[in-house]
Amino acid sequence: MMLESANTRRPPFDREMVDIVDYVMKEAVDTPAAYRTAHYCLLDTLGCGLEALSYPACKKLMGPVVPGAEVLNGSRVPGTRFQLDPVQAAFNIGAMIRWLDFNDTWLAAEWGHPSDNLGGILAVADWLSRQAVAAGKAPLTMRQVLIAMIKAHEIQGCLALENAFNRVGLDHVLLVKVASTAVVAQLLGLSREAILNAVSLAWVDGQSLRTYRHAPNAGTRKSWAAGDATARAVRLALMAATGEMGYPSALTAPTWGFYDVSFNGKPFRFQRPYGAYVMENVLFKISFPAEFHAQTAVEAAMTLHRQMQAAGKTAADIARVSIRTHEACLRIIDKQGPLDNPADRDHCIQYMVAIPLLFGRLTAADYEDRVAEDPRIDALRGKIHCHEDPAFTRDYHDPEKRSIANALTVEFADGSRLDEVAVEYPIGHARRREAGIPLLIEKFKTNLARQFPALQQQRILEVSLDRQRLAQMPVNEYLDLWVI
Repeated sequence: MMLESANTRRPPFDREMVDIVDYVMKEAVDTPAAYRTAHYCLLDTLGCGLEALSYPACKKLMGPVVPGAEVLNGSRVPGTRFQLDPVQAAFNIGAMIRWLDFNDTWLAAEWGHPSDNLGGILAVADWLSRQAVAAGKAPLTMRQVLIAMIKAHEIQGCLALENAFNRVGLDHVLLVKVASTAVVAQLLGLSREAILNAVSLAWVDGQSLRTYRHAPNAGTRKSWAAGDATARAVRLALMAATGEMGYPSALTAPTWGFYDVSFNGKPFRFQRPYGAYVMENVLFKISFPAEFHAQTAVEAAMTLHRQMQAAGKTAADIARVSIRTHEACLRIIDKQGPLDNPADRDHCIQYMVAIPLLFGRLTAADYEDRVAEDPRIDALRGKIHCHEDPAFTRDYHDPEKRSIANALTVEFADGSRLDEVAVEYPIGHARRREAGIPLLIEKFKTNLARQFPALQQQRILEVSLDRQRLAQMPVNEYLDLWVI
């Protein structure tokens, strides 16, 4: 039997890639709600990076690839003195943003953290601005950064709505790479064809496995994987800027395309066209540095801790804790057995509930070894059990609700129990935005105080809290405020 010859006719670009590129090339998508949310997202994301710099495991990854190397008119890394090429700066910024699992979140068929894209966006915008100033030209403004954030959020989030990359073992950071590539290529001023080439390169690229997010291999790569993805995006966009060719059927090519190789032969599904939906509905982690499927569980546990104190009970009196939850929570963070490192602990709902029940708090420091060594934590973890409530799962996927519900019941050894405490929407949810924003600003102020002296904090705050002034400010001048 003779093999059929391959069709060598080059196809048009896949519609999925065309839609992304046409979207990024549109006029600014800056509805009032999206623009306002992007402003707060910028502050929160940078603040998360500052907190991460307090942790040696993160700080050791900062800086150039080769120690001592600096780039003239390069990109600034906030909270440091580093001035790097935009690829390595994107890695630095992306890694510090994601390190503590405290930046924004998007939950759907796929999960992720759209503000991870700020690593590439900010690094490229700053580099372009410094190059422009050196050449006597106008720099980019922070308004352009905010618009790029809205578009990156939308690309990553809309791809995630109906497409579960986790179901085929791929990590959600591939969506960071695709979204960052598209918006960075647009910031670079590439032509439509060149941006298509860049986006196709992102899909052809190797994609990260979820190995490092799950037992028994959970580890710190999950904290720098998004930095790696957004940095790779900058690299691919810069390659496309040189005229590097693209691959039009990177998704749909039989046998060799993304769908056949990595997505069980199924095409992507889409719930809505690209607009500003994701930024307007993004979830902020305001109260707790916890994987988002556990945010409401931690909030409920804090309430129960106060009720236990009022009743004269302690964690030592607990016989069982039942968590009524949604399917995604069970699949990602329902863990028993040893937890070997902070990255393992902040993806275990039993650990994240045990800490507030014991101590009435949950901070990033609570994932470190010095806290985890307390034998009471594992003893209580063994008494915490999860089960799915199908109604919670339905509401989780409902685009009109997008809840992340958890309900906790505590039973004591003497046979008594506390009434179930249920929380459907965490404080960072769009439905609780008005209540959340003042707390987000306080979180930002706290994070500034971790790294900067009082006068520098005030200079950053004066600009950062004035949305119109911030929008008009050159990117390079704003980032100069963040130099240690």
